[in-house]
Amino acid sequence: MTTILLVIHLMVAIAMIVLVLLQRSEGGALGIGGGNDGMMSARGLGSALTRATAILAGVFFLTSIGLTVLGTMENRSSVLDGVIDGGPANSTPQAPAPILPNLPSSDLPSAE
Repeated sequence: MTTILLVIHLMVAIAMIVLVLLQRSEGGALGIGGGNDGMMSARGLGSALTRATAILAGVFFLTSIGLTVLGTMENRSSVLDGVIDGGPANSTPQAPAPILPNLPSSDLPSAE
């Protein structure tokens, strides 16, 4: 179930990115705001893209909450733990860091 929800979440995120990039720029600072040539009027296209972006944003939030709930129910620290390298069961433990001896301050090199 988590994998299906994760795939849906990624597809919604990509679709939302595409919709945001398709929307007309209103800043006009560089003069590249887009033209009026299109199959729909500027007002109709803007409202359709805005509505679709809002719907996808709502679905994105719902899938985010769903992934969080499923992750806590499965007692995992991250949803991607099972995807990367087969999960934490296949990870190799690292050796502890070496212990450095305590040097007196007179043995330390000076910054002069």
